[in-house]
Amino acid sequence: MSKQPSSKRQWRDGVSSTAKKPSKPAKSFANKKRPDDERKTSGKPYGQKVSDGPKAQNTAPKQRAAKAKKLVVRNPNQKIMEHARDLKERRSDLSRFEPERLQKVLAASGVGSRREMEEWISNGWVTVNGRVAQLGEKVTPDDHVTVKGSIIKLKWADRLPQAASSRWVAIGRLDINTSGLLILTTSGELVQRFAHPSFEVEREYAVRVLGELTTEQMCVLTEEGVMLEDGLAKVERIYEQGGEGANKWYNVVIKEGRNREVRRIFESQGLTVSRLVRVGFGPIGLPNRLKRGQFYELNPAEVANIIKWADMLLPGERRRKKS
Repeated sequence: MSKQPSSKRQWRDGVSSTAKKPSKPAKSFANKKRPDDERKTSGKPYGQKVSDGPKAQNTAPKQRAAKAKKLVVRNPNQKIMEHARDLKERRSDLSRFEPERLQKVLAASGVGSRREMEEWISNGWVTVNGRVAQLGEKVTPDDHVTVKGSIIKLKWADRLPQAASSRWVAIGRLDINTSGLLILTTSGELVQRFAHPSFEVEREYAVRVLGELTTEQMCVLTEEGVMLEDGLAKVERIYEQGGEGANKWYNVVIKEGRNREVRRIFESQGLTVSRLVRVGFGPIGLPNRLKRGQFYELNPAEVANIIKWADMLLPGERRRKKS
């Protein structure tokens, strides 16, 4: 019968009191053993007792569980691929962008301010397709522009994929002090479905305030609501998200899009909003990988899901008659 460990450390390490203690290694970082090394040398999983009896020799070591494998994402099916090709063919190429003034495009590309670009063009430091540019000249995405001998990759203010016969429309809006999710579409019907108050589409915000709401105040916001200058405002859901010091974060969901509504709701409770980020609008959430100033074009499958959520028809689709 094996002896029980004489200390908690021996019991934790799975070493009996009669086991011979290993000699102390040299004082070197590379020689220090970790629990993984002990498992390899002892042949036993970490934390399992080592028995002194003969049964220990005949017992095979337990096999370690295999590591989880990365999820394999399958390619879209043939129908989705054909739909994606169809949408790609409908889009216009870069040559259909309207020409823009050179100084405006250079400023949008981050070369410098618009006034500075005007001075550089006047000084002859900018060329377009190998010739010296003139002030007020317009360029297209197909033009090759150099500034002081360096090739400039032009960035257009409207870099969104442009449809052949439509324009982008923003769903809702964000004021100058609010950041986060902004959805653009070419469908006026989809804008109506998202933004009209009668549909009560949820808007989700991450709110940082100076101070803290009490439990009673949160109950009032969700159950009774508060009266603002333009009518009653009610919060659908609200919960804490932590914070540091005097600043607290809250997750707030409302079903309206009135001007500065979230800020005014917190002001009614004596709190000032120091940061406001829209993180969700209806079925669309703000991707974590999407940084400020970037955009992400939804793939055909995602577009189809949103169209289905809005109870709309896809291009070329007919509504089935109810039997």
